[in-house]
Amino acid sequence: MINKVVFVEAKFKPVGKINTIMVPSGEKKKGLFGGEKDIMTEERSWEQTGWSDCEIDGGKLSEDLQNAIMSLNKEGYEVISVTPVTSAKYKYDWDQQKGRRDYGGSGYGYGYGYSYTEGLTIVAKKIS
Repeated sequence: MINKVVFVEAKFKPVGKINTIMVPSGEKKKGLFGGEKDIMTEERSWEQTGWSDCEIDGGKLSEDLQNAIMSLNKEGYEVISVTPVTSAKYKYDWDQQKGRRDYGGSGYGYGYGYSYTEGLTIVAKKIS
């Protein structure tokens, strides 16, 4: 039996903003002094400004998984398992303020962490 392992990387979600611009509608209206003026309409468009640092794109991951499975099937492999691979990020900081001699001073500290799906591992076996 021949096995094959494939890693499908998760991509982060695109982040952006919505831009609003005024564009001519193609229609005209008469002005106060007999001239014609374009009628403007509001048009919205989404502009990508970067990538999320904490949210993965689940739809894209599903598509990539489907493509990897189809490729394995074409090569004569049958999928045995799909396992998520989890990673994590964290940040912390602390600081101590010096106080008077008879006091120890004060300080603060904080920390946080979170996990996310880094990707998926597919294990497949060759069909005889």
